[in-house]
Amino acid sequence: MITDTIAAISTPLGEGGVSTVRISGDDAFMVAEKIFKSKNNKSLSAMAGYTAAFGAVYDGDERLDEAVALVFRAPKSYTGENTVELSVHGGIHLIRRVLRAAVTAGARVAEGGEFTKRAFLNGKMSLTEAESVMSLISAKNDRALNIATRNKQGALSKRINALTEKLLYLVSQISVFSDFPEDDTLFISEDVFKTSLTAILGELTSLIADYDKGRLITEGINTVIVGSPNAGKSTLMNLLSKTQRSIVTSIAGTTRDIVEQTAKVGDYTLLLADTAGIHQTADEVEKIGIEQALQRLETADLCLGVFDSSVDVTDDDKELINRIKDKATLLVLNKNDLQCSGNNYYETLNLPFVKISALTGEGENDLVGAIAELLKLNELDPNAEVLQGERQYNTVLRAKNAVNEALLAINGGVTLDAVGILIDDALSALLELDGKKITTEVANEVFKNFCVGK
Repeated sequence: MITDTIAAISTPLGEGGVSTVRISGDDAFMVAEKIFKSKNNKSLSAMAGYTAAFGAVYDGDERLDEAVALVFRAPKSYTGENTVELSVHGGIHLIRRVLRAAVTAGARVAEGGEFTKRAFLNGKMSLTEAESVMSLISAKNDRALNIATRNKQGALSKRINALTEKLLYLVSQISVFSDFPEDDTLFISEDVFKTSLTAILGELTSLIADYDKGRLITEGINTVIVGSPNAGKSTLMNLLSKTQRSIVTSIAGTTRDIVEQTAKVGDYTLLLADTAGIHQTADEVEKIGIEQALQRLETADLCLGVFDSSVDVTDDDKELINRIKDKATLLVLNKNDLQCSGNNYYETLNLPFVKISALTGEGENDLVGAIAELLKLNELDPNAEVLQGERQYNTVLRAKNAVNEALLAINGGVTLDAVGILIDDALSALLELDGKKITTEVANEVFKNFCVGK
């Protein structure tokens, strides 16, 4: 049982309107009353939950600032514990002094994610709901926010619980069969058993299939921009990021190193990497930049191959196309605002392409649509339950593999008691996914990357 009281700054460190220290635990009221005095002299421990008091916060006898105290009583708080939030004017030094005062008064500094961890341990939310908290905080676009919000509201948890119930029913049927093997009336038929497992396998497969699309939406699309020198890569980078992030000149080979920028493009977030122009060169510095570009290409989710459509295709262009044709590549035929040479080589290739002018912005919307179509992001139902993070993905994959093995075993004539072991494995994975069966080590791993204060 958790008995100690924790405190942390729960707002970003910086200058602003308000900064808040959150105090939670059995002694939250006692700690807060040592450093906060209300204007009407009413004690926080005498206040009802969901009420506020105006007063001042102190560090010993030193008055630090005016403050507002919000009171939350267990179990109706974020953590399920008694909680007080002290809000003062937003200043880095000031809020650190308030936290120091709370620690002096008997609290300890919270670990990263400890408030949410306590909410999970106290039954205020499932593990998948707890994980969605950081996804809400880090959401980079509306679709990522929608996924995180639905998971925080329990959409994924409800779907996993439904699958868990189906597996539990099958386990119970195997127990009945083991206890009363001669009574056919107590046990569902083998065909119904297999049909149920097949349906569960289909749902698990669907969750896994949507994972990569959801990951690209929530974490951002790792995008590398490649092309020959002076094809317009840096101009495209600046267009998408809406900043002058890359240096643009008429001199070929201006970009030598990888330039990175995050850009919100339509409903998606691109993690852009503008690279050195890829071509044959004797320049040692350019060679290093080209090698870096090729290495980045290997790990990218998306390759934007930029080509100058106003001039004839070169041997360097053809060689680059051969390098990128088997990847998730979109050909960006740039400089569409200039008089074209009549060359339609790129359009004859069996590769998706889009015509734009990175300089004027013409075709930008077409580019966004082409990216979504290439990566099949439009196929993801906006209301679908989406796995978030490798932990969730790996637990569902374990469950899927176990269910698949169970089906193969039944079709191979294996007895139901042996099949039951495989179903137990699938059940164990899903219980771990939602936190109903979890080790301390796994729980610590989940919350270690949370920000302090949440």
